[in-house]
Amino acid sequence: MYAESFLLASVMSIFGKIFGVGKNPASYSYRLQKAKELHAQAIKYVTERRNDNDDVIGRGGSIALHGDTFIVDSSGERVFACNVANLELARLMSGDGVVVKGPDELSGGRVRTITVHFVNYIK
Repeated sequence: MYAESFLLASVMSIFGKIFGVGKNPASYSYRLQKAKELHAQAIKYVTERRNDNDDVIGRGGSIALHGDTFIVDSSGERVFACNVANLELARLMSGDGVVVKGPDELSGGRVRTITVHFVNYIK
């Protein structure tokens, strides 16, 4: 499964370089490409900033892309779900995670910002 995701991300990257697709971070194609790169990524833990504290809201799990929905599953339950069109992703400089921001479908559309820390570093 990981090999298929990696191959898909590689092919998308090549087409993006050739045709200039996905250069605008506000475009749907760019957001979809970044979401596809994270599909099937194993999660170490997930945090959310609340009242100046980073609270752990889940341990273990994975990231999935189902249709147009970006999903974060952790601790055996779904902790975040957002439409790709409204999703903002920013990788941590350390390479061991990503900051995810968007209207969470699970909390009635409230905009949430969570940090997903990966089991393996992404280069």
